[in-house]
Amino acid sequence: MRLVRWTPDDLVRRLDDVVAVYGEAMGYRADLLEARRGYIATHVRRPGFRAVASLTSEGHLAGFGYGYLGATGQWWHDQVHRALDAKARQRWLARPFEVVELHVRPPAQGHGVGARQLRALLTVAEGDTTLLSTPEADERTSRAWRLYRRFGFVDVLRHFHFPGDERPFGVLGRDLPLPAAGPEQA
Repeated sequence: MRLVRWTPDDLVRRLDDVVAVYGEAMGYRADLLEARRGYIATHVRRPGFRAVASLTSEGHLAGFGYGYLGATGQWWHDQVHRALDAKARQRWLARPFEVVELHVRPPAQGHGVGARQLRALLTVAEGDTTLLSTPEADERTSRAWRLYRRFGFVDVLRHFHFPGDERPFGVLGRDLPLPAAGPEQA
């Protein structure tokens, strides 16, 4: 497995593969995936955009992650902003790098691919803090939750409902930059 940094053009060129990995990892229906395609294509032009990809030896996409600097006027940022008090806004939203997507195809999960992607993404991220949201799950059994906790992410909001999604989400954050080596590599 080879981990590479992607430019915005790289991600757009492989958009079909990105959407396929996203769908597999999240278990979303095809109609939802088509809507996500448009969002992803616009995200690549946001300030501070960074992306990474995990490629098999044959060049197939096994996983990817991307994010950008969060700012007022962006849907996710504004939803979280409204839910936080003034002190938490100052702490978490002054200059955040938002991890928008981080996914690994199910057959490649459990082999450290997600951890390598997250470390690589956060290593090149701009910002003072980093934030992400993930569906609420049992932290003992959810690979995603265990990964984020190993990376030192803490609770910012729990059981938060984004408009249009009935599932509760956790919004997690941590300071940047990452230390040179962390416990997630142990």
